[in-house]
Amino acid sequence: MQILVTGVAGFIGFFLAKRLLEDGFEVYGIDNLNDYYDVNLKKARLQHLTAHARFTFQFADLSDRPTITQLFQTQKFDYVVNLAAQAGVRYSLINPSAYTDSNLTGFVNLLEGCRHHGVRHLVFASSSSVYGNSTKVPFSTRDNVDRPISLYAATKKANELIAHTYSHLYSIPTTGLRFFTVYGPWGRPDMAYFKFVQAIEAGNPIDVYNYGKLQRDFTYIDDVIEGIVRVMHHIPQPGTGEDIETAIAPAPYRLYNIGNHRPVELLYFIQVLEQLLGKEAQKNMLPMQPGDVLTTYADVEDLKREVGFAPQTSIETGLKRFVDWYRDYYGEGKA
Repeated sequence: MQILVTGVAGFIGFFLAKRLLEDGFEVYGIDNLNDYYDVNLKKARLQHLTAHARFTFQFADLSDRPTITQLFQTQKFDYVVNLAAQAGVRYSLINPSAYTDSNLTGFVNLLEGCRHHGVRHLVFASSSSVYGNSTKVPFSTRDNVDRPISLYAATKKANELIAHTYSHLYSIPTTGLRFFTVYGPWGRPDMAYFKFVQAIEAGNPIDVYNYGKLQRDFTYIDDVIEGIVRVMHHIPQPGTGEDIETAIAPAPYRLYNIGNHRPVELLYFIQVLEQLLGKEAQKNMLPMQPGDVLTTYADVEDLKREVGFAPQTSIETGLKRFVDWYRDYYGEGKA
């Protein structure tokens, strides 16, 4: 079997490709290696993957329709996992075109490839950001999410709607995964936990938004990858009319939250980092940022019941693994 992983040089894409290769699959990875964050980190991830004989990499952008069309014409993909997207909430406030090109146009190009070439199952990344500033917790996939508060969130909600439409019209099995603040070794330098470690190690102050009165459902990378792999093999079937009552349409389409279902206070999160680093953080307390949310908290009951899995890694364990990796990767002469 051959699996297409888009965004393969990204944080989640790298770990997924690594796991699939270990499981014996052929992995075809594409990425545009954009410079939203350190391209050298992306290239370092790719170096680990290209050592595998069953891995093929192609430099490609999902928004390039002729390239994506040709890709599906020349390759036979059994499964597609779409992890390519313009990431980041705050960046969407200053560069909206990057989000419409990658997250909307690129996603439709991918769906067209799946439609015309018999892909068994498309799994795609959505985001907990679709819940906006919902005060109903934990967040359920049955909740109304019609009020996104960032363009990034709006594009992810649009992905879910477009995927459902293709599932309904063309019977393409699709599953969307709403990820909740994924962290771990080889993670994204634009994420708060990465910036915090970088600043604390260097003795620089960290920006703490909303004066630390934030909660996040931090989800460790290994748990996310286990969830993706299990969902990939759990191909959705058309539902019945009764399923509409539980927000599952008759199309072969599903949505799942993948989160640790244990929100962590931001100030406690920083405290754990201080203990691991053996240094006290200088905190620059700031007001809430536009597009940010107060709380994220995943309801994972559907994932547990239908897929048989729920993330379990504690924040203490996950952050220790990240700090150990960070100090090894950015050791003397590497920073």
